[in-house]
Amino acid sequence: MFDSQTKKLLISVTSVIIIMFGAVYISLSSYINIAIGESSNTNPEVKVLNEKISENKDKVDDVKKQQEEYSQLIQEQQKKQVSLKNQIGIIENRIKKAELKVEQVKKDIRTTNLEIQRTQAEIASKSQNIAKNKERIASILQLLYKQDRVDALQILLMNDNLSDFLDRIKYLQDVNKKMKKSVDALKDDKENLTQEKTELERKQNEMKKLREELEKRKVGLEDEKEHKKFLIEQTENSEQKYSNLLTKVEQEQQQAQAEIASLEKKVRQKLKELSKDELEFNDAGLIWPISGDHPITATFHDPDYPFRYLFEHPGIDLRASFNTTIKTAASGYVARVKINGPSYGYIMIVHGDGISTVYGHVNKSYISEDEYVIQGQTIGLSGGLPGTRGAGSLTTGPHLHFEVRKNGIPVNPLEYLNNNYYILD
Repeated sequence: MFDSQTKKLLISVTSVIIIMFGAVYISLSSYINIAIGESSNTNPEVKVLNEKISENKDKVDDVKKQQEEYSQLIQEQQKKQVSLKNQIGIIENRIKKAELKVEQVKKDIRTTNLEIQRTQAEIASKSQNIAKNKERIASILQLLYKQDRVDALQILLMNDNLSDFLDRIKYLQDVNKKMKKSVDALKDDKENLTQEKTELERKQNEMKKLREELEKRKVGLEDEKEHKKFLIEQTENSEQKYSNLLTKVEQEQQQAQAEIASLEKKVRQKLKELSKDELEFNDAGLIWPISGDHPITATFHDPDYPFRYLFEHPGIDLRASFNTTIKTAASGYVARVKINGPSYGYIMIVHGDGISTVYGHVNKSYISEDEYVIQGQTIGLSGGLPGTRGAGSLTTGPHLHFEVRKNGIPVNPLEYLNNNYYILD
């Protein structure tokens, strides 16, 4: 059919094409094998970081167990007879628990930092893989482009029989299938990279919150220490003086609660006589009396409240440094402003729908009784350490005590405020 010279030429071309096909196959196989190897083998840096993260989490678990032990000790001590010695023991255990909380947050920060490093390493690895895979696919496409320039008729002419021709056609189909798998793998890598970047952003935000929490924990620890120092100074380690101090605190609270309950009725009756219209309650509900992020240090009827043996905690305590601005939670009439020296200072405001609010441990007031205030208006400043103006005789440190009452009865303020709060246990 062909002369000898033409046949030799065709055989040479066939050899070139086979070599090209072989190159395609080798390149593609190499790509697939490397890609699989890179996805299945753990990055050495990531492996080391995973080990450190696991080790650090074990340490956090140990710290949490120790915290539970101190919580148990505090609960046991709270059941014992009221005494100065026992109360100092409770405070000391609270200090140890607070120290462990600080340690825990530090370890949480370290864990998060390691997780950020791990995510960054994974992002770098995936980015490198994507770049390499793009180069490999580009090389394969170039090889495929070259072999596509030889049509099927030419390949048929260069083969001695139909069987060889079909084998090479199948070979080409296999190459195309593997190419598709390669492209799919590249798409998966890109999607994973996007997810890793989202995770990195989440971890960075988590780190920011943990650092803020650490500062709050440190302040809480200092408050506990100041509380112990004040208690020892005021009582001079005398059980009798401690007993006298407790009596004074109890009397202050009983007087304040009696005044609040009595004023509730008087003010509402007075408003009813002055106007036929009922005092309306702000439909938007209550706003937080302190702006910004102020953790809750004691909840409503808190089982761990230091003076629960004297009275149930009728509100929530918000950590606030000395002279923090206090705002009214809703519009209403000022029923009471009582700030007399170091005794418990408070402001009471009556609102519509049977709601009233009380702001305790107030150092300074900007409003007067029988005055109408609007929601968000500045009404005063918070107090400081025990014994200072408005703080009361035995407060646990600078904070704002906030109560919500329904028809004169204390209710949980968190049921009336939005959910943007943080309880510091």
